[in-house]
Amino acid sequence: MKFLILIFAVTLWAQQPARPPVNPLLAGNPYVSPPEVKGGPVPRLPDGKPDLQGAWSQRTAGNSMSMFSVERTEGHRKTNIPATRGVITDPSDGVIPYQPWARQKQIDLSENHMTEESDAHCFLGGVPHAMYTPFGMRILQPPGQVVMTWEFMHAYRVIPLSDRAHIDPKIKLWMGDSRGHWEGDTLVIDVTNQLGRTWLDQSANFHSDAIHVVERITPIDSNNLSYQATIEDPKVYTRPWTIQFFYSRILDADFEHLEFACIEGEVDMKKH
Repeated sequence: MKFLILIFAVTLWAQQPARPPVNPLLAGNPYVSPPEVKGGPVPRLPDGKPDLQGAWSQRTAGNSMSMFSVERTEGHRKTNIPATRGVITDPSDGVIPYQPWARQKQIDLSENHMTEESDAHCFLGGVPHAMYTPFGMRILQPPGQVVMTWEFMHAYRVIPLSDRAHIDPKIKLWMGDSRGHWEGDTLVIDVTNQLGRTWLDQSANFHSDAIHVVERITPIDSNNLSYQATIEDPKVYTRPWTIQFFYSRILDADFEHLEFACIEGEVDMKKH
């Protein structure tokens, strides 16, 4: 009898209209590229500094998930990376100012070595890559620090609000070494000591262990943040360059980070 009921239920399910595929990259997806919702005045901590606490998701114009490509691209058929104008604001052409040898390496990586992409191995993404990964970011502001956590790769950053020196330059970390301070309402974060193993996106845009990033996070209102990062790496680029995009507050009161099951070595990347 139970078997007959199961067959009947499966038959009914099969006769339902097929659901259209869900495209997680569509603009407006609240956990990938949410809509802009105007907010009120910027909330403040007791010391008068902006209160950035809460859950946020990156919002990019013309690039539904900027982890695909930070620079302008016509797309990449081999990897199904879509055409995008990217998030580079300087230089104005939206293209990373690679040294000639580095551009050739980027092309070779994208054509022949995509299995080296750091996310594919479940590695931490580094900075600024972690700042535009999907599924939401949460900000906390305990005294003297800013803490950021992500569902993606279970990444986190603990940023001291301090002028103490960075750690020994010989020490290299996946997420680097961050120091923060306030310039008016803008949180400025200086990031050094990163590994050269991560990529900036899934288009094989890369850097070396000499990368230096200066981030600027500015609240626009209670629901929106501006994010800007200037990236320099004298080993790879001809000059510093800048990206900018925006965050919207995740207004879902039930939002929470979920388990992100991605473990290094869980798949054969050459066959994946």
